[in-house]
Amino acid sequence: MNMNRPVGPLMSLAAAVLLGACASPPAGNDTRTATIQRTAYGVAHISAPDPETLAYGTAYAHAQDNVCQTAEHLVTVRGERSRYFGGQAMGMLGRRMLPNEVDDFFIAAHMDDALLARQWAANSAEAQALARGYVEGYDRYLADHTGTLPAACNAQPWVRPMTLADYRRVQELLAVQAASAALADAMLGATPPAATTGALAAPVDVANAADAMREAGLLDSPLGSNAWAFGKDTTANGSGLLLGNPHFPWTGVNRFWEMHLTIPGRLDVMGAGLGLGAVVQIGFNKDVAWSHTVSTGKRFTIFELTLAPNDPTSYLVDGRPEKMTSRVLSITVRGADGTLQQKTHTVWSTRWGPLIVIPRAGLNWTARTAYALKDANAGNARFFDTWLGFAHATSVADMRKALGNEGVPWVNTLAVDRQGHAMYADASAVPDVDAAQLERCAPSRNAAALLPAAGLVVLNGARSDCDWHRDPASPVPGLTPIGRMPVAIRADWLQNSNDSFFYSNPAQRFAGISPLVGDATVSRPRTRAGLTEIPQLLARGKLTAEALQQELFADHNFMASVVLPDLLATCPGAPTPEARDGCTALAGWNQRDDLDARGAHLFREFWRPAMTIAHLWRVPFDAARPVATPYGLNMADPVVAAKVWATLAQAVNNIRAAGFALDATLGSVQRPAITDEPIPLHGGDEIEGVLNNVGRQVPARIAKDGLRIDYGTSYVQTVTFDDRGPVAQALLTYGQSTNPASPHATDQLWVFSRKQWPVLPFRADDVARARVGEVLRLTRP
Repeated sequence: MNMNRPVGPLMSLAAAVLLGACASPPAGNDTRTATIQRTAYGVAHISAPDPETLAYGTAYAHAQDNVCQTAEHLVTVRGERSRYFGGQAMGMLGRRMLPNEVDDFFIAAHMDDALLARQWAANSAEAQALARGYVEGYDRYLADHTGTLPAACNAQPWVRPMTLADYRRVQELLAVQAASAALADAMLGATPPAATTGALAAPVDVANAADAMREAGLLDSPLGSNAWAFGKDTTANGSGLLLGNPHFPWTGVNRFWEMHLTIPGRLDVMGAGLGLGAVVQIGFNKDVAWSHTVSTGKRFTIFELTLAPNDPTSYLVDGRPEKMTSRVLSITVRGADGTLQQKTHTVWSTRWGPLIVIPRAGLNWTARTAYALKDANAGNARFFDTWLGFAHATSVADMRKALGNEGVPWVNTLAVDRQGHAMYADASAVPDVDAAQLERCAPSRNAAALLPAAGLVVLNGARSDCDWHRDPASPVPGLTPIGRMPVAIRADWLQNSNDSFFYSNPAQRFAGISPLVGDATVSRPRTRAGLTEIPQLLARGKLTAEALQQELFADHNFMASVVLPDLLATCPGAPTPEARDGCTALAGWNQRDDLDARGAHLFREFWRPAMTIAHLWRVPFDAARPVATPYGLNMADPVVAAKVWATLAQAVNNIRAAGFALDATLGSVQRPAITDEPIPLHGGDEIEGVLNNVGRQVPARIAKDGLRIDYGTSYVQTVTFDDRGPVAQALLTYGQSTNPASPHATDQLWVFSRKQWPVLPFRADDVARARVGEVLRLTRP
């Protein structure tokens, strides 16, 4: 069973009113009572007297919108997908769709409830109370709605109450989805070589490694974002001004959910969170605002093991053999006839971590060599306290202190405060391995080449001194402390669009940063677009939130500006009718991805394959001009030109075969995949350098139903400050609810389509004026 299509309930307004009346506590009994109010588009405002009760109300409100999604995700983290949905059906594990058997065996191998409990015990009392309250609130919702859940999960045997162990597993899977979970199939594929095979190690395959890592979501990650932070020197009001534009899936538990969390006198924070978050992960309070972008930092290293002679399950460290450990896992699998059977699988581990194989990268288990994975985010329960630190912060300096626990798993942080400071920080979890150690511990030249080619760091596991450095300044042994991570606080501006810290601001310099954090490579066209558009904005004057909103939704197609001038200049020589028709359509396009843009879909269909043509660029990449290059098409080369024309002709044929005109408006072609409502969508694909990035999690060419979007711009916000507090406008593109019957399943898609920016009420009096429906009060037992 695959429920990545929208599922989950939101009560109708009438039902909410009824439950609100039934659940109201006796007068004066407010010490364990959560209050839930809704404003426009179903945005939830939860207040309570303490953290546990606050999370209780948050979980209940989230379940109103998404109970079936949550219930299915709990099946995943329990390792029971095969039992209920069949072993070969596909399920989402972190970022990847994998067979349920792979999901379940990974969960059985990775999750250690006793260890997770000990790690959570090191968290603050506030974080632990939030976890307990969330479990209680979700379970209360199930009890209140027995037999009346949405059809997708009503009366299903896999819908069960949550436990605290389940909740910890949910957060662990969120943390490791950029490493261990992404390589779940690599872990399960590691089996000892037969005695008669594998006498020699296979050569490392640099060429195929990159493709393998892209498929795993670990290279050119499908998760992305833009964030711009402006300080007092550049803003019209002299306060901080933030644009946050995360690009995340529109399906699954990596969907955001909007919430406003209040403990009177102690906590007041608003924004959005992923999955089953009891904390705001992107948002603002009265003094600070922040967003995140996926960082270039490495979340794991691979250790190459030198195996003991005649024993492929022993390996050498400093010349001494160590025995691998094995564990037999068992899962329950439902057959096609409904019968249940047990399946077993053996996994292997070392001092470095579990064994893996990535055959396409040449990383195989042979008689002489094997490979183990060490994950920087395994056991990272610290991020709860990081985001709580943000929620309590009064300045970006406070936020930097909160980042010091190294809890942020795999993102950069961009933030502003009301005093007019802007901050960029990559303080994410990165192994403490510097450039000297990379060189010293590379097991071979080919293995070293895997880092620039495929993002894989391979270290020599035969030497104990190749383990991650343990700096006493780091609160987590083996991770790089914040003092050696890139952090900048400025009064002008900082930005990130998923390339490294090198490009946070042209005037900003960092020294002594490990290559595992990032390098000078520009891989994202959005980085080039942002570093082009920000100076243009500033040249017009001091900035306002409205200016940033208009710039983001102007939908400029950066790569069109880079390649179309040369293409159109040579169009008189186009060799085929199809290529000439393509030229005509592209010449009439305004190089934007607006709803009324004619020809945008043709450029996308052309550019995806065209960008891979060898020797394509007239002006190749120049490290001295990373934003301006590469540029132009090398149409003077007859081989390149022939391939460009053939690619354009094929794009024209694809568009026509799908039933669309070459000059059709983008709004008539592009719409969401999560609903059949004909909602026209603006925005462009990652490959095009459109800041307002929308696309497919699995890229595909145009089809008869057009371009169906299931990824991209999600919770997008602008925040600045005035005397009353934060001035925030935001939308959640896909809406609050995954229940197709909910009025909030697609309502914000229409808001996004119209390029509107709803105002978020934050002060208590503003929330009361904007409230929709009755107040729901829930008292904890």
